[in-house]
Amino acid sequence: MAAKSRSRRGSTSNGSRSFSVINLALLLLFTVLSLIITFLMYTYNFLAFHHFNLIVAGILFLLFLLWLILIIRKRARFLSMITLIIANIILAITLFAFKQTIDFTAQMNKTASFSEVEMLVVVPKDSSIQSVSELKEVDAPTDMDASNIHSLLKRIKEDKKIDLASNNVASYKEAYDKMMIGSSKAMVLNSAYGSLIEQSDANYRDKVKTIYTYKVKKAIKSSNKLSSNKDSFNVYISGIDTYGAISTVSRSDVNIILTANTKTHKVLLTTTPRDSYVKIPGGGGDQYDKLTHAGIYGVETSMATLESLYDIKINNYARINFSTFMDLIDLLGGIEVNNDQAFSANGYDFPQGRIALNSKQALTFVRERHSLQGGDNDRGKNQEKVISAVIQKLSTIKSPAQFTSIVTGLQNSIQTNLSLNQLMTLANSQVADKSSYTVTSQDVTGSGSTGELPSYAMPGSALYMLKLDDQSVETAKEAIKNTMEGN
Repeated sequence: MAAKSRSRRGSTSNGSRSFSVINLALLLLFTVLSLIITFLMYTYNFLAFHHFNLIVAGILFLLFLLWLILIIRKRARFLSMITLIIANIILAITLFAFKQTIDFTAQMNKTASFSEVEMLVVVPKDSSIQSVSELKEVDAPTDMDASNIHSLLKRIKEDKKIDLASNNVASYKEAYDKMMIGSSKAMVLNSAYGSLIEQSDANYRDKVKTIYTYKVKKAIKSSNKLSSNKDSFNVYISGIDTYGAISTVSRSDVNIILTANTKTHKVLLTTTPRDSYVKIPGGGGDQYDKLTHAGIYGVETSMATLESLYDIKINNYARINFSTFMDLIDLLGGIEVNNDQAFSANGYDFPQGRIALNSKQALTFVRERHSLQGGDNDRGKNQEKVISAVIQKLSTIKSPAQFTSIVTGLQNSIQTNLSLNQLMTLANSQVADKSSYTVTSQDVTGSGSTGELPSYAMPGSALYMLKLDDQSVETAKEAIKNTMEGN
């Protein structure tokens, strides 16, 4: 009997030690996960509304003390083990969600640190030339785009061991025209200028073939300027519609300045028409041209152009690719826009008036131009409407989980230099305040003409330009100032 009693006591003692070891291991894991999550909460501003991050950190600390006491005193061992397992699972899921958000935002910020210029050597479609090695010279506007052309020719020399000569022409359009009439065999083409050539020859892409491609990668200088008012800021929103990486340089079809005041909860969207005739610094040579052409010199040039026009500082930018951005609309549950004219395209009917759009309908809505009275100009207006509607819908988000899913969904469609800390500060402000942002919009206006004003990027081309009305610009400047100052 005594032997059996000692055996039972030994068995109980071993079981107790096993529980203690398991619970200590689980508590150690809980401690590590808690420390990591607390660190991330404070580093990236996660859950920083109504002091919720402080409350979470406090609860984690109290739970740690409770379980530690229970383990030391050998109380509620089985219950401690079960609750520790559940707590660790919850913390692991939370950590995974935090990491996803951090990684996806880092990816958006990574592409914002550089731009890619796709440089090509092209020949006529029916040309027998198949390789750049068969060429001795090419036409190229070396005065206009010297740096990119030099990088391409240098790469060809390293890659193909040939020293390709360049014949200087005034523009890519002139090089294309000469090649198509047989005056030259090949030309260099900066793909960002392809859409410009398309304005005079809609089928140009079907008339040429590419025999060499090189992507010139350039660092984008940080332009995170501080506002004099900590409660307000400006963000430049650039809308492009191109295939390929979001970092690829291209003209900007939509140009919106988002002015936000977090204290008054007001957002002002200022749209500057893509055809606005403005002075473009940097690659634009401080010459007048269409605003959309500023995009081919990089997003920083577009920002500088608008800063000069409205006499403001633009703190950050978000560059949106319509081809993938539309997926966000389904995450938001659809949007509504005011459609100025009825039209049909790709099997969808868009009646005049207030209409609801899902992602597929919205993509057709922003791409269609042939069915619109104003063609490309009206397409630009529709693109602006969709972006404005998305911003309006984003301003109503109250759920941190929904905000995280949206940030995740934007990875491949947005390039931005807004940090995760900045994004979370905005999200926390939105969640903490019960009221939604009031979103208003304004457009600067002017008078349009075709062929009367010269283009720096396309000299000699008769392009449509919009000469902005000075009073309209002044009114827009005043509205931006009032929003910034909280008036």
